[in-house]
Amino acid sequence: MTTEYSGAGDPKRTLDLMWGVPDRPRRGPKPRLTVERIVQAAVEIADAEGLEALSMRRIADELGVAPMSIYTYVPGKSELIDVMMDRALAGFTPPPGGGWRTALEHVARENWRLYHRHPWLLQVSATRPPLGPNMLEKYERELGAVEGLGLTDLEMDSVVALVNGFAESSARVSVDAAQAERRTGLSDKEWWEATSPVLAKLIDATRYPLGSRVGSASGEAHNSAVAPGHVFEFGLQRILDGIEVLVRERANGGV
Repeated sequence: MTTEYSGAGDPKRTLDLMWGVPDRPRRGPKPRLTVERIVQAAVEIADAEGLEALSMRRIADELGVAPMSIYTYVPGKSELIDVMMDRALAGFTPPPGGGWRTALEHVARENWRLYHRHPWLLQVSATRPPLGPNMLEKYERELGAVEGLGLTDLEMDSVVALVNGFAESSARVSVDAAQAERRTGLSDKEWWEATSPVLAKLIDATRYPLGSRVGSASGEAHNSAVAPGHVFEFGLQRILDGIEVLVRERANGGV
């Protein structure tokens, strides 16, 4: 699977594109393309086939133009991916009322859904995040979930990073499981039904008593070796339990 790195392009050109800063005015007929149209086509390709299918030539083919015309609007693939990422974050809904825990659950589930809508986001290492308007709006709304709880600014940032990081890692397992089913032609249930009888004959349960007992219970419950949705919901509640301890400590004057 292709791994790309955000922030790999020219910073000024990338930021100008994300924030809609107009390029120098062009003379002549009205241009056939716009940056938004190019980005939309790129996102559609990546959604359907992953970043490995994305190229300026492929985008040009989809839009019915010459490949070099794309470079008139976007300098390269690195800048394009950053703009794609920011556009993919549009529409991140604000947390509802009902307390901080409900709000953070919403944040986690919105991120989970985001990675399932745009699985290619999991192919981008965003240690240098694209600081576009949609990313900053998303971050603002996520921080709003823990504003007013008595946490320091650093703790607020860390809580959001913890919840987002968990959602991303959980979604990665879920997306990988879905891709495995498509590429192998076997559902998790079909794979487990074919595998478990063979394992039962090969494995000595007395040698692996804990693994045999717990693994069998999990496999029977989920009809699979992994259950990403269950792990996500279970883990999310445990993370929120831990955050609740921190919130209570701050409310009681703890440092």
